[in-house]
Amino acid sequence: MTDFSDPRFHPTIRPRRLRTTAQVRNLVAETRLAPAEMVLPIFLVEGAKDPKEISSLPGIFQHSENSYKEAVCEAYEAGVGAIMPFGVPLKKDAVGSGAVDPEGVLAQAVRLAKEACPEMVVIADLCLDEFTDHGHCGLLDEDGNVDNDETLKQYAKMGLALAAAGSDFLGASGMMDGQIGALRAALDQDGYRRTGLLAYAAKYASAFFGPFREAVQSSLKGDRKAYQQDPANSREALREITLDVEEGADIVMVKPALAYLDIVAAARQLVDVPVSAYVVSGEYAMIEGAAASGAFDRKRVILEALTSVKRAGAGIIANYWATEVAGWLKEA
Repeated sequence: MTDFSDPRFHPTIRPRRLRTTAQVRNLVAETRLAPAEMVLPIFLVEGAKDPKEISSLPGIFQHSENSYKEAVCEAYEAGVGAIMPFGVPLKKDAVGSGAVDPEGVLAQAVRLAKEACPEMVVIADLCLDEFTDHGHCGLLDEDGNVDNDETLKQYAKMGLALAAAGSDFLGASGMMDGQIGALRAALDQDGYRRTGLLAYAAKYASAFFGPFREAVQSSLKGDRKAYQQDPANSREALREITLDVEEGADIVMVKPALAYLDIVAAARQLVDVPVSAYVVSGEYAMIEGAAASGAFDRKRVILEALTSVKRAGAGIIANYWATEVAGWLKEA
């Protein structure tokens, strides 16, 4: 017969005391989300008259100029820390000419954001993929391979155009070797020493980017495995992060986030610059799709997912819920 007087049935150490009420749980919470840590990716379409919902990203829009400015102001008023604009051009070519055009859609997105809300931090995406007719992130050589060093020259021109437009940071997302060093040199030589660099230091060749391709009307055929990170590798990602910091990165990013929390945690241990992570389009669509089917509570899962990214070590989180989540956090 079980002896319920046995001390093992009456533990002295009771961790549940710290979970008894919402107030106690809040008091001892180890990880907290804040609106200022959120970054909102946002899409401006050249020549668009009205916003258009992206079919694979329910609730996310390709914006016209007017709706874009409204979305920027809404994010700022909610307390979102920064926006990350992407431009969708009307015309593309082999070298991504629109990316380096001071009057191009992405430079215009930066200027419109600063006009609508001067204090909003703008992290302009710096990559050629939206602007090339082949959809790759760089210039192609005669064999059809991405030419790393020729691409760096185009990145430098693009960086200068975006800095001149008013970008606070450049989100260098192309995964070219030496891109941070090349951009830092170009910016410094032209007097843009205050323009920061957010390095997509560990950007994986991920299937989770699928809906983003629709959002920017990508022309890509094939894949980007020759320059983005192999999902099988972690040590290689840490080497990339180290190199970007040595070249002058002010912030490093891991992308995607939810599928690569181990890399986020390792990056936080490795470097002393801010670490960011991007909850990408496929991760967003996966949660939204499951929530729409009634599989779980949408708000709880979104907050849980973002908390996991923060707990892993990311102090900055790019995500498509940023404005909505900032509102929830302010209410709380």
